[in-house]
Amino acid sequence: MADLKDFAEQLVNLTVKEVNELADILKEEYGIEPAAAAVAVAGPVAGGGDAAEEKTEFDVILKAAGASKLAVVKLVKELTGLGLKDAKGIVDSAPAPIKEGVSKDEAEGLKSSLEEAGAEVELK
Repeated sequence: MADLKDFAEQLVNLTVKEVNELADILKEEYGIEPAAAAVAVAGPVAGGGDAAEEKTEFDVILKAAGASKLAVVKLVKELTGLGLKDAKGIVDSAPAPIKEGVSKDEAEGLKSSLEEAGAEVELK
């Protein structure tokens, strides 16, 4: 299980260039075309730089845990793959980023899940 957490952390910390390379490998060698990578690849080409990245990559920021803090901690743990102590640390230090550089669809999904649990969330 620790190997999977390490792998997940490596994926989350990939640069845009590395994501593009990974998308190419998945497409060419395995016939898989990841939708999120396609958006990230199309973004800089369409807008020519930073402006396109702002529109396609979002940061999910936890502004406040709300009334049901325990439910929010559990959800942050589940969404990020962090341990309980680390998830609680993020919730306690709000406002804090939950995930950074995610697609619009993923960011909106995370936001709605967190808001259902009672958290106050912002997308940047």
